[in-house]
Amino acid sequence: MRHILAIDQGTTSTRAILFDETMRVVAQAQEEFPQHYPASGWVEHDPDDLWATTAATTRAAIEKAGCAPADIAGIGITNQRETVVVWDRETGRPIHNAIVWQDRRTAATCAALRADGHEPMVTERTGLLLDPYFSATKVKWILDSVEGARARAEAGKLALGTVDSYLIWRLTDGRAHVTDATNAARTMLYNIREGRWDAEICALMGVPMAMLPEVRDCADLFGLTRPDLFGRPIPILGVAGDQQAATLGQACFRPGMVKSTYGTGCFALLNTGHQLVTSRNRLLGTIAYRLDGKVTYALEGSIFIAGAVVQWLRDGLKVIRAAPETQRLAEAADPAQNVVLVPAFTGLGAPYWNPDCRGAVYGLARNSGPAEFARAALESVGYQTRDLLQAMQADWAAVAGSAEAAVLRVDGGMSVSDWTMQFLSDIIGAPVDRPRVSETTALGAAWLAGMKAGLYPGPEGFAAGWALDRRFEPAMPEAERAEKYARWQRAVQATLSV
Repeated sequence: MRHILAIDQGTTSTRAILFDETMRVVAQAQEEFPQHYPASGWVEHDPDDLWATTAATTRAAIEKAGCAPADIAGIGITNQRETVVVWDRETGRPIHNAIVWQDRRTAATCAALRADGHEPMVTERTGLLLDPYFSATKVKWILDSVEGARARAEAGKLALGTVDSYLIWRLTDGRAHVTDATNAARTMLYNIREGRWDAEICALMGVPMAMLPEVRDCADLFGLTRPDLFGRPIPILGVAGDQQAATLGQACFRPGMVKSTYGTGCFALLNTGHQLVTSRNRLLGTIAYRLDGKVTYALEGSIFIAGAVVQWLRDGLKVIRAAPETQRLAEAADPAQNVVLVPAFTGLGAPYWNPDCRGAVYGLARNSGPAEFARAALESVGYQTRDLLQAMQADWAAVAGSAEAAVLRVDGGMSVSDWTMQFLSDIIGAPVDRPRVSETTALGAAWLAGMKAGLYPGPEGFAAGWALDRRFEPAMPEAERAEKYARWQRAVQATLSV
């Protein structure tokens, strides 16, 4: 039993990765699944796709590795956060498609709650802002929109869960309705100060508490898989939302350490230790992880569109066939042009939190083409990251007494682009460290399960094994950095004013 199976259920694909006793990747499998856009700003997933790709990739990874189920000590799960599923407790069938974290259909509901003065209370208890991003108003929409759903929910016949909870339900054949503290913290229904579901907020959101899963530590026994899936029951021993799993995978265990993950979106987390920091800059307070009943908090900034802007170049504009082409195009872009892309395809996240604005391009010239669009797309990720880091540093300085730019640890698909990471370092004016192990999200989930199984070391031993692949140092002159960032800020303000 010297292997750990990590399930990484993301926004556009599901991956399964098998790690050995040294936390080395032995085998992996990945499958994309369809995205559904029923209306402008709406994003859904078919829960059966989430389950089918999970089942298929886990079996494929085990087969590729050539190992037996008896060789697997445990399973770790990491997942797209805030995306929510509601299902029938008796049949296990979802009553509606999963509503994805990017979905903005409940913007009016959030605005009404904000106008009624509820946001300070919600933020104080959950660390979150009233925004469609989070799960609570998505659940309310499902209960209000699916015929008979609210009555069934109030009768205790329906269950809700973030994707981890739904997958565990399926993996255990309905024997476990559980989640972990990091995923619970993203629902906008969980009091992260007191470590419990909040009855008053549930009532405000119209969510019956009977629907909610049990909340456990990130490293815990979440259940045993049904025997027919892998040939024997395998314990599920670790769970964390994708950004918290990446924080663990990057070994950001000390207060002040910060990581940024570049997947479909971009998410930066700064470890604040056992202190929940109240942001003055519209960042989120959240749970970084909970181990042995002890909570470590974080400040988080969320960008909705990062890697998704490259997908837009590929699928929308069709100026590239594959993501790696963007680096070559960016290098070939006309340096005299100053095209700025604000990728607010589903609104803007932190620190702006405007769900209604939409994307815009500024500075187009007659000879602007694919190269300039590619460069602007990659640069937009760096600009948005600077927005987050400046807000984080201001909030952290108020607590820690220091506003110095920390080294930024990066991971995710876009981090493999040297051009993008160099621009990121240039625009934030600080070093950017890319780890040797790029699969940090899956690694974080695997480490939780492996630690619980006694196969992997604790936090200190794990941190000692973190290894650097490359450090990017800022090389852009300060005057150029300031000019480019000022141009970005003007573009954002223009976008917000439309």
